[in-house]
Amino acid sequence: MKEPPIAKVYEAFTAIASGHVEMKEEEAIVRSSNDEKKYQVTWYQNQYSSTDNASFWQGYPGYPIIAVLLLKKELPFHEEVAALVKDVNWHDLNKQYQRNYDKAIQEVLENLSEENRELLEKTAKEVYQQLLQLKIEVVRKVKKP
Repeated sequence: MKEPPIAKVYEAFTAIASGHVEMKEEEAIVRSSNDEKKYQVTWYQNQYSSTDNASFWQGYPGYPIIAVLLLKKELPFHEEVAALVKDVNWHDLNKQYQRNYDKAIQEVLENLSEENRELLEKTAKEVYQQLLQLKIEVVRKVKKP
């Protein structure tokens, strides 16, 4: 699995906290932070596929796949931490900072108290490290028997 930017964990937190993830049996629909796009995530065993650009073209788990992994409890999810980034418009921030995800994250963190900033950063890093340990395969199309 290719490593995603850690920003995708923050974006996944926002997607869940903002109610942008609709889980079904073996698929989910995830809406973008600006609510303009919908992505389909499908999975079978350890294969995950998503129609977002990062997952489809770059081959790493984008925020829609990470959000699904969090909701499936494949990764630890802390609702109170995710709530700290509810309604963040990552689309606009990433555009403003020309895809410099670290600068976008810094802007969001600057608007939090020191305690919440530390909690969010610590949790995102923990989730990211566990994501890297998962034995998943990001594919363009899930193959079922």
